[in-house]
Amino acid sequence: MKLPSVCVTLLNILLCCESLPRMQMEFAIQHTWDSNPVNHDPVRVVFSPGQGGLKMEVFAPFFNDPAAPESPPGQAFPGLWDYEVVESFFLDSTTENYLEVELCPHGQHLILLLSGVGQAFQQQLPMVFSTTKTGDRWTGEALIPWSYFPPNVNKMNSYAIHGSGEKRTYEALYPIPKEEIAEGQKPNFHRLEYFQNFHLQSIMGEGWVQPESDLWKGKP
Repeated sequence: MKLPSVCVTLLNILLCCESLPRMQMEFAIQHTWDSNPVNHDPVRVVFSPGQGGLKMEVFAPFFNDPAAPESPPGQAFPGLWDYEVVESFFLDSTTENYLEVELCPHGQHLILLLSGVGQAFQQQLPMVFSTTKTGDRWTGEALIPWSYFPPNVNKMNSYAIHGSGEKRTYEALYPIPKEEIAEGQKPNFHRLEYFQNFHLQSIMGEGWVQPESDLWKGKP
């Protein structure tokens, strides 16, 4: 039996959609930076394919501490790490080139491109980011353009920060083991040696090739 042309077209669309990568990776931040268990529902970070970049979703408790940055939602905000944020870092461990993405429940964001530990050469780049707050929870969705990622990403870590003063809390997906913490040591999210294996191809498909980026040309 011959199918009507509209049915054939719909079938082709469905088959095409089925061929697209539908993989995602989900992580839960269950420890503080120094390997203590968190005392709340863990922050969850989900990575999946996006249009022209990597989609990053956050599902987290909303502490509302500190207060919101004095900046409109949807804009880059310098020094966002001093507020309530969830962060993900994407590293090429052979060069120490890495991308830092910071997302705030109030809608602000911050992007840093770094070459060498803590050495940012680009920041406050634009990004599509939106949030929703419902009671004591918030969700966020960001689209991180491929051009922001360094070539050959092979490591990652994610973090969450909230609280003020003595209640300031720093959490890490891959924390520093207790036996390796020195007396008086402070949280430092740029300890690249504690990042763990992560490959974009695990999300995009083994045959996927990361687009080249002019932003990283000339870097080691």
